[in-house]
Amino acid sequence: MTATGDVILEARGISKSFPGVQALDGVSLTLHRGRLTALLGENGAGKSTLMNVVAGVFPPDAGELLVAGRPVHFASPRQAQDHGIAMIFQELNLVPGLTVAENIFLGREPLRRGGLIDYAALNRRAAEWLQRLDLDIPPTTPTGHLRVGQQQVVEIAKALAGEARILIMDEPTSALTEHEIEVLFQRIADLKRQGVAIAYITHKLDELARIGDDAAVMRDGRMIGSAPLSELSRPDIVRMMVGRDLGQRSRGTPSDVGDEVLRVEQLTLPHPGRPGDFLVDRVSFQVRRCEVLGIFGLLGAGRTELLECLFGLHGRACSGNVFVSSRRAVLRSAADAIAMGLAMAPEDRKRDGLVLSMSVAENTSLASLIRSTGRPVSSAARSLPPTA
Repeated sequence: MTATGDVILEARGISKSFPGVQALDGVSLTLHRGRLTALLGENGAGKSTLMNVVAGVFPPDAGELLVAGRPVHFASPRQAQDHGIAMIFQELNLVPGLTVAENIFLGREPLRRGGLIDYAALNRRAAEWLQRLDLDIPPTTPTGHLRVGQQQVVEIAKALAGEARILIMDEPTSALTEHEIEVLFQRIADLKRQGVAIAYITHKLDELARIGDDAAVMRDGRMIGSAPLSELSRPDIVRMMVGRDLGQRSRGTPSDVGDEVLRVEQLTLPHPGRPGDFLVDRVSFQVRRCEVLGIFGLLGAGRTELLECLFGLHGRACSGNVFVSSRRAVLRSAADAIAMGLAMAPEDRKRDGLVLSMSVAENTSLASLIRSTGRPVSSAARSLPPTA
């Protein structure tokens, strides 16, 4: 077990509620210098809420935080940062209109005499962090031009550049390639050797054997238990997470699979900037009712473009045949896809899947305005607020 003197952060009896939801109920957690604590639990267990309290995003309703044995009260994330706490958020927290370097050092830019930003130093230091994380992009690149995985690496560089004593990582590998994950794990090992305490939220239990030291498992806003990972088996962890043995979960059988609902034949999307090259090259597959088809590949392999073709986002640039319930589908727009009963959750849900100025109800009904209002889409759209 880790010595008491190695404790860098304690959360004691933390409770937090939102309207209609008790997100945290008397949760306690201890982080140790030079060790990675995996914070585990199903969606809605309260993991991210607990870390947001530690990082100063939310004030707790009850309980206390101690850093290096001293009670602390954070009214903002900046106050948490001043105590050496940095967080890599699950939801990207970058400014698209700023450069990569400006995002990495936002709020702590190197200054010249007179208080002006020293952009030469800013870009040089940012380039050093990008090199450490093996991200080959200029530090002057506008962050909004990067793909989601690259933005995730910039988010990681932003946290690491703050030289934190306590680092919180909320599903940092969710959008990374295998190579980017390997580089991140190397940096995690470096941080642990430097004595940094790490809280690491993940649903990928396979990652823990590489980087984890301790585990803390939450369920329904409560801390179920914590222990060194060496003392917990995977069935133990799953049982704590879901409240039952894995063997009790019902499993589907091949007989559950029904008729074909989607067939794709020779779907092709030329590369717009390289004649003779393809983003999607003659892809064919079928999906049957009650079946889940997994599509795998590295970033750049064409996974996203394939789904975008199926949702009509590339219009006439796509060729091939698509059949939905044996009916040939002509998918030249998202409206065509919706009319055929197709739906898509985009890679960047915040940017491409939601209108953030609109309410939950308005966003939920956007794809079904005719059914919701009984009017054509153009008429229904005019009834939305001006901010839409």
